[in-house]
Amino acid sequence: MTSKQNIDDSPIDFAEKIIRDVKNSKEEGVLKCVQCGMCTSTCPAARHSNYNPRDIIERVLDGDVSILEDDLIWNCFYCYTCHSVCPVGNSVCEVNQILKQIAISNEIGYDKLYEYMGFADSYFTAAIGAIPEIFFDDIDRDVPGWRDFRNNLGEIRDELELDPPLMPPKEVIDEVSKILTITGFKAKIEKIRQSQEVEK
Repeated sequence: MTSKQNIDDSPIDFAEKIIRDVKNSKEEGVLKCVQCGMCTSTCPAARHSNYNPRDIIERVLDGDVSILEDDLIWNCFYCYTCHSVCPVGNSVCEVNQILKQIAISNEIGYDKLYEYMGFADSYFTAAIGAIPEIFFDDIDRDVPGWRDFRNNLGEIRDELELDPPLMPPKEVIDEVSKILTITGFKAKIEKIRQSQEVEK
């Protein structure tokens, strides 16, 4: 691991760090995991990739710190299906959220976040989330006609006699931007962006 690694050397300490994290709602669930595989059998990400929720928990309990650098943790999209079927109330998606946060705090996985920078930018420019342009082609592929709909949204709203979309006033945008700056969000986003632009 890198020298910036913010975890303990002991496998037990690593597992404890995950288990005791505030984002983990049921600490007993992780410890009670019987490796039944119910989570993996119902997981959409496991169906379409090599992602394996059961393996994630096993590696955490084994104290396998290398999991932080495993691209597979980024395949979980938090549908909570694993949580809904786990007989002991475990939530692999919550464990994944914790793993990702530890990875990010150690500058691991920035490449996975870079394409989402458009979401962050929209919070600063409009105080609301917006779909980054990098995803437009994918959406139009999956939802034929989406781009035409988006490009003609104003006319469609007029035709349906809808009011214009309600956008936050400048004061709100400035306030949200200030909060994001004070909390360190802006600095983190800039750090991620710079790390990826250097690599290009």
